[in-house]
Amino acid sequence: MKKILSAALLATSAIVGITGTASAEGNPWMLRARVINVTPDESAKLSVGSTGLAGSASIDQSYVPEFDITYFFTDKIAAELILAVTPHDVKAVNVTVPAALTNATVDLGDVWLLPPTLALQYHFKNGSKFKPYVGAGVNATFFFNEDEGPVADGIDYDPSFGPALQVGFDYDLDGKEGGWAINADVKKIWINTDVTVDFTTALGAKVNADVDINPLVVGIGLAYKY
Repeated sequence: MKKILSAALLATSAIVGITGTASAEGNPWMLRARVINVTPDESAKLSVGSTGLAGSASIDQSYVPEFDITYFFTDKIAAELILAVTPHDVKAVNVTVPAALTNATVDLGDVWLLPPTLALQYHFKNGSKFKPYVGAGVNATFFFNEDEGPVADGIDYDPSFGPALQVGFDYDLDGKEGGWAINADVKKIWINTDVTVDFTTALGAKVNADVDINPLVVGIGLAYKY
């Protein structure tokens, strides 16, 4: 992960060195507020030891507000910091278990995700109000307010670091570089976490899981460029 962050910082520094810190027409900042749908594409590999537990993960989708800050180095090159928190219910499904657990679905409670994402963007200029862009960057996801559910004695999620891709557009409402715009945005974020579930009461053991969450994030909202 250090290599990824170093590469991102070096790329940003190179852009600043080439273009300077002033954006086109003196309007470097854009703020966006969106409503997003976060749909995980989850999978899990369990390390069960002698517990006899096997299954896969199920993480529900979430609708939440999102806020981001964008800085334009030029009229085409920008960096965007994306901020949101998302709650998710977590289950183990298609579970094969010993007699201590009899349901095919095990409720593993819920967890909140804080996944700040920094993306370097290229904005296409076509002389119209419709302004598409693409982006790529890095994501850091932190887990908090973990609730283990009614079966487990405890649950712990490790932080995740991974890449992110983005495509979207702004549609100017004011007909000028600054002012209000409608924004639509799609991101693919790769999130992987090591999860430890304490089943001491039910199984007399802890279960480790390598969980890929990898959500697709679709948002729509408003933007304002200074």
